[in-house]
Amino acid sequence: METRVTRSLRLFLSAAFISGIALPATAQEAETRPAPRIEVDASTLDRDTITIGGGVGFIPSYEGSNDYVVIPVGAVRGKVNGFNFMSRGLQLSLDAVRDRKTSDIDIMFGPVVGLNLNRVNRIVDARVRALGTRKTALEVGGYVGIGKTGVITSEYDTLAVRVSYVRDVTGVHDSYVITPSIEYGTPLSRRAYVGIAGSASIVGDRYAETYFAVDPAGSIASGLPVFARPRGGVKSYSATLLGNYALSGDLLRGTQIFTILSYSRLQGDFARSPITSIAGSPDQLYGAIGIGYTF
Repeated sequence: METRVTRSLRLFLSAAFISGIALPATAQEAETRPAPRIEVDASTLDRDTITIGGGVGFIPSYEGSNDYVVIPVGAVRGKVNGFNFMSRGLQLSLDAVRDRKTSDIDIMFGPVVGLNLNRVNRIVDARVRALGTRKTALEVGGYVGIGKTGVITSEYDTLAVRVSYVRDVTGVHDSYVITPSIEYGTPLSRRAYVGIAGSASIVGDRYAETYFAVDPAGSIASGLPVFARPRGGVKSYSATLLGNYALSGDLLRGTQIFTILSYSRLQGDFARSPITSIAGSPDQLYGAIGIGYTF
């Protein structure tokens, strides 16, 4: 039963979450006074539900950029016949394991499909723009994970670990992206929810060459030094903080405001590439704010 509550409360925008900032204070507070009890009508837990939302966000103009662009954002998540689905950025995933009413352990497994729009357009820096754009990559794969409900603050908070694997099927970068993550989320009341997480991104050599290499022709066109054959590996570590507040008074239905802020740090050849080290920055910020509705 708790698993269903937590899934309903988990914010539908994500990628990822931040590590450790709010946890020490939360744990200390829990020791000194009991967590507030959140009453939930059991009849709302078994129903099918869908949440849709939209807003505005800011992202680097390409991976490794220190210029930012404002973009529209949208998201969807829901549950139909006990099966959960959700979007994370430009990825859509389905949990093929049906909810179990009596367990506080959540086994997650299912397909993932998404788009990679890196360097497709909106490149602000003229030097990187001179290197040319890339086509949109369609990435397909899957994920597996496990979560537990009732961990720290209440019977409704959740801790989960998961790892996803996707591969480009359109020949744009012809490589893979592996994303392990650890996530924690808790409702503060029937109105408010917060989530934190940490994740990493691991990619192949072809990914690094497609988005971070500078060949001799590109060096002449852009003025950036040659950076041939960058190696794949750990591309970045990320940390994210998110929040959700129900204007209707209930996170399980009605209108909600959401916000998300994420920090990512590029590693290895991804940070050493002149696309990052000269024309951009290894420090990457992402954020969004918007409004959603749960049916």
